[in-house]
Amino acid sequence: MQAPHEQFQCAEAIVELQDELVYKRRIEKRYRVKELDQRIRRERTKSEAKIISEARRKGVPTPIILDIDEYELVMERIDGQVAKAVIDEGISEQIGEFVGILHRNGIIHGDLTTSNIIVGSDNRIYFIDFGLAFIESSTEAQGVDVHVFFQSLKGTHEAHERLKEAFITGYKRTFARAAQVLTRVEEIERRGRYVER
Repeated sequence: MQAPHEQFQCAEAIVELQDELVYKRRIEKRYRVKELDQRIRRERTKSEAKIISEARRKGVPTPIILDIDEYELVMERIDGQVAKAVIDEGISEQIGEFVGILHRNGIIHGDLTTSNIIVGSDNRIYFIDFGLAFIESSTEAQGVDVHVFFQSLKGTHEAHERLKEAFITGYKRTFARAAQVLTRVEEIERRGRYVER
């Protein structure tokens, strides 16, 4: 008997879970000129596959990409739960270590939330959804990445301060410029508060 399909829609793509596989298909944006839309979707699909493979090569667990079509990625399905549901200080520290490795290698995740990290049934942490990821080594881009993660902790977890400290411990362990980036995160937070007033 075939397992039922599950389907989710994100901003950029439709994600379909089927047996052991995940199909991520970038959806057409009708407001764009057709040729431009096709080119953008092709480039983003290729770019996402490249960044996922690069992150994996550098030691950050991600799903394995099994196939890539013009607008679609086929990946292995990771068995587990989103970090949002199970995060504790130990998990947050490990996430910090892996984000440090990403940043050390010039990879910005672009949507670093506890919903885009899976704690596998093997207790390993896997980073998913690199749809907004890009290659850059600026302190600002790294600061925004970490800021987004801290905001996701704050929005969904009561013990967010402890989780944040645990993340920082792991981040500093693997990334020499962590202190610089964390200073920038504080600046970004201040800018945000100033805008909110």
